[in-house]
Amino acid sequence: MKIFKEIEPLRAFLKQFRQPAGLIGFVPTMGALHAGHRALIETSVKECNYTVCSIYVNPTQFNNPVDLAKYPNTLDTDIELLEKAGCDVLFCPPHSEMYLHQDHIRFDFGLLDKILEGEFRPGHFSGVALVVSKLLNIVQPDKAYFGQKDFQQYLIVSKLVADLNFNVELIRMPIVREPDGLAMSSRNARLTAEQRKTALVFYQSLQQAKTRLQSGADFEVVKAEIKSICESKPEITLEYLALADTTNLSPLKNVTTQSVLLIAGYVGEVRLIDNLIIAE
Repeated sequence: MKIFKEIEPLRAFLKQFRQPAGLIGFVPTMGALHAGHRALIETSVKECNYTVCSIYVNPTQFNNPVDLAKYPNTLDTDIELLEKAGCDVLFCPPHSEMYLHQDHIRFDFGLLDKILEGEFRPGHFSGVALVVSKLLNIVQPDKAYFGQKDFQQYLIVSKLVADLNFNVELIRMPIVREPDGLAMSSRNARLTAEQRKTALVFYQSLQQAKTRLQSGADFEVVKAEIKSICESKPEITLEYLALADTTNLSPLKNVTTQSVLLIAGYVGEVRLIDNLIIAE
């Protein structure tokens, strides 16, 4: 696996692999890689002739400086995982390579970046859109792979790609879970053993909500039930439980043919998100 830290050498290297020579797959990450990331890499390896992964902890998408400072840095083990998964290129630039200026372009996605994650993390999706725009422009992949766990982020990136006419096919991959159901996340590494057990309440809440909704229960009643369960758990702070349309995240009162449940909250100081598609 070749490793690049600068943009121009990476561009020059990838130029030889472009169509008609073959497809380039791309998996953007912030490192602290786990089996979920590995699934994205392995899918790209199967579907494309050449696979690029980026590791870059993007400061413009963090609205909480403490969260940025505590984000895990495991580059050595990340490189091992990527090599075993068959990744061809790693791009891990410094901040000076990605951001030449202090002042940045801002993105506005209307309601889509103001609700759910956007409400609790103002400015987050503008930062995501900025770095994804940069990375897609640098790598110019044929396919880019994103995990379903960041469902709202995937919709944001989809709109970004459509509105700016990026010539890339987006692939959304299913959530990879631990055996007990906890969604794999780089932030899980910050949980204590006891918090790790407690964190299961989010996935269990999604499962319970899905069952209740499919049996005909009103969503507001279900939401109140889940809130009560979360409030009874030590160190759990529920930020939201939402039932939304899978295409635009508009809120729903009842399950439709395209519905997703989304949940977010804290376990101690660690913020986790999860979702469960009911119908699509």
